[in-house]
Amino acid sequence: MAWNGGVRYFDTAPHYGLGLSERRLGAALRDRPRDEYVISSKVGRLLVPTPERAHELDVAEHFLVPAAFERRWDFSRDGILRSVEGSLERLGLDTIDILYLHDPDQHWDAASTTGVDALIELREQGVTRAIGVGMNRSAMLTDFVRQCDIDVVMLAGRYTLVDRSALDDLLPAAEERGVGVVAAAVYNSGLLARAEVPDDAIYEYRDAPADLVRRARELAAICERHGVTLPDAAVQFPLRHPAVVSAVLGARDAAEAASGVERYARPIPEALWDEL
Repeated sequence: MAWNGGVRYFDTAPHYGLGLSERRLGAALRDRPRDEYVISSKVGRLLVPTPERAHELDVAEHFLVPAAFERRWDFSRDGILRSVEGSLERLGLDTIDILYLHDPDQHWDAASTTGVDALIELREQGVTRAIGVGMNRSAMLTDFVRQCDIDVVMLAGRYTLVDRSALDDLLPAAEERGVGVVAAAVYNSGLLARAEVPDDAIYEYRDAPADLVRRARELAAICERHGVTLPDAAVQFPLRHPAVVSAVLGARDAAEAASGVERYARPIPEALWDEL
């Protein structure tokens, strides 16, 4: 459904389903021309086999898959090379277009040195075409942009209709340095995913605070006056900034993939953006 709708950029990671996301994505793209799509994956969480726990589920990390592996933080050169080797095998590919350091929140020292250096090495070898960092902390991403030789960052939830904090640091720095920004979590974990914001809306994977629910409803009312929905505006909003090169939308099934494409294509009057 996503492919038929024109989507050609697909993001995954070993973390997602303990490798299941990579295996499924690789199978889905296997018969597609390799030069027609861009794929990104991530490093930093090395999958270590735990066969003794294969009868359990990975519920602690919110994935309903057998806990046959555990995630081990590793931003060393060896850890990153082993992680990429595993990703290539699961994807069934020889190269991965973009490699991100994944959520290095507590690992700046290693990620900004051995981590970035290992990715630069892989870029020079042609294993990847672009390298970067993915996380939800715009200030730390700004440090990576200013201090490291990276090409792109994936920013989760910090440049959306309700959280524009990246305007204060990351987006100006990325524009200045020519680093692309991929906007993820544009719905802020669900708060902006529906035309009508429910009382039990989720924000940052938790129940949304009442003031944010009120704000989202105010935004939804503005959108409705202009003949579009809140999710339409949520998808298209970050793409209006010159530093933002793409947006990543999660989809749990074909219907959600189709709705994401429709929201991206929905005509939105300039007057709505002015009012927002």
